[in-house]
Amino acid sequence: MVETSPRPSAGGPEPAVRLIPLGGLGEIGLNMMLVEWADQVIAIDCGLMFPDDEMPGIDHVIPDFSYALAKRQGFRAVVLTHGHEDHVGALPYLLRQAKVPVYGTPLTLALAAERLREHGLGAEARLMPVRPRDRFEVGPFRIEPIRVTHSIADGIGLAIETPVGTIVHTGDFRLDPHPIDGQTPDYARFTELGEQGVLALCSDSTNVERPGHTPSESEVGPALAPRFAAAPGRVILATFASHIHRIQQVLELAAQVGRKAALLGMSMEKNVRIAAELGYLQIPAGVLLPLEEVAALPARRQVILSTGSQGEPNSALALLAAGEHKHVRIEPGDLVIISARKIPGNERTVGRVINALFRLGAEVLDEDNAFVHVSGHASQEDLKLMLSLTRPRYFIPVHGEYRHLLGHARLAASAGLPPERVLLIEDGEGVELTQTSARVLGGFPTGRVLVDGTGVGDVGSVVLRDRQLLAESGMVVVSLAVDRSGAVVAGPELASRGVVYVKESEDLLAEVRGAVSQALAERDPAAPFDREHVAALVRGAVRRLIHQRFQRKPIVLPIILEVPPTG
Repeated sequence: MVETSPRPSAGGPEPAVRLIPLGGLGEIGLNMMLVEWADQVIAIDCGLMFPDDEMPGIDHVIPDFSYALAKRQGFRAVVLTHGHEDHVGALPYLLRQAKVPVYGTPLTLALAAERLREHGLGAEARLMPVRPRDRFEVGPFRIEPIRVTHSIADGIGLAIETPVGTIVHTGDFRLDPHPIDGQTPDYARFTELGEQGVLALCSDSTNVERPGHTPSESEVGPALAPRFAAAPGRVILATFASHIHRIQQVLELAAQVGRKAALLGMSMEKNVRIAAELGYLQIPAGVLLPLEEVAALPARRQVILSTGSQGEPNSALALLAAGEHKHVRIEPGDLVIISARKIPGNERTVGRVINALFRLGAEVLDEDNAFVHVSGHASQEDLKLMLSLTRPRYFIPVHGEYRHLLGHARLAASAGLPPERVLLIEDGEGVELTQTSARVLGGFPTGRVLVDGTGVGDVGSVVLRDRQLLAESGMVVVSLAVDRSGAVVAGPELASRGVVYVKESEDLLAEVRGAVSQALAERDPAAPFDREHVAALVRGAVRRLIHQRFQRKPIVLPIILEVPPTG
């Protein structure tokens, strides 16, 4: 049953809890889900999403917090599952408006604290450290963190006891039987919860299209070892700066083959420092040196851990590929390993970096031609195991595009869960759960809020469309001065950006000036002067001419200056 309003039905006799995704269901990233009981609300995660090619100039995308903020008096806390940006990156924007406590494991909070300090919120944020199996209470909810493994250390799922039953949220997870830190997923606790009764399971859908089990992180190091030993030059390995276990293996390999390691990229330096200080990263003695010292060694003794695995412009790896880094130059014999999965949409950007590295003489390994990476997300058999352990009454796929959510829903049905107990929802919808029933609700305010510099939400679809038009077709500025009768006193003067190269197009510009002058000359001289009408005539004349000549439709910006009569 689908309602069109998030208001509870007047006659509903059973108390109910609601799960309301503000992001992450229908896209990769932007993860945030509300758990609501009466007027009490907590949020699971508060993540951002990075812009795509259709969002020129945008820095980040964050969820629409309006529904949570409308519950301000009952908004109790944010509970974080792990420290990736798509789960913690929007915290500064939320905490400016709602001063709620934030719960998370030590590494997760340390990474979030860095983000908050960058926004000037470090001193006032209430960060509450928790550990797996240590329960805590927030309003009507009793919350228990449960250890899971992921591509970042200290990840947790959550068991949330509500007045109508227990909700299990996996967070991002994989079931790694041999994690680098020895902290295996808490299979026993998930099993106990299943035996006690799980009302609803919300489970990560990102890797639902991959059959089998996700390989263990511990398999990556042995696969990389012969590459490190055989490389005739330096080894440059690019990975996510948050992937502490991958970094741990690289540092250990460097020590084993007699190489020294350096860090390249501000986020890599920051995350390594934080993880080492908190004891999540064990740095072999004498291996990690400043970049300048490592760069002075023979190439065969160097290992460089770099950011930029997604080919981001101005990232460390992109600068190396462009030959623009001041300390390191790619040379023949160097081995570059991109030890990360390409985020959908980044394939072309990564491909350009790889081509540039090959041109400089490096050998390049990535997931397409070598085993250099394992995913942090559960594959089909792992997802089935999570369903089997928890045995939920209701199942809600989370975290993924619609195809992932649908695939996970079908997987649950194939594993024996009755289809009517599989609830497929996206952002803007919610699930209302009682002890005996579940229904899908619609009509919750959600959306993508765009962050551009210090502006939050002030760039909308109209501005984005203008930016796209400017990028696609360019702009022509036409400036002229007219008197009150509408007669041209000066101009028209033209400036073109992204349409034609002005210095080589004087004939065309003269033709455009003539078209503008003719359009204005045909105006009824008896008609009263109307600036908007004159601007429309100018705009139409310029666009018609350029479209006839080039089949282009640039933005035309008329600047009309009215000159008072003299004397």
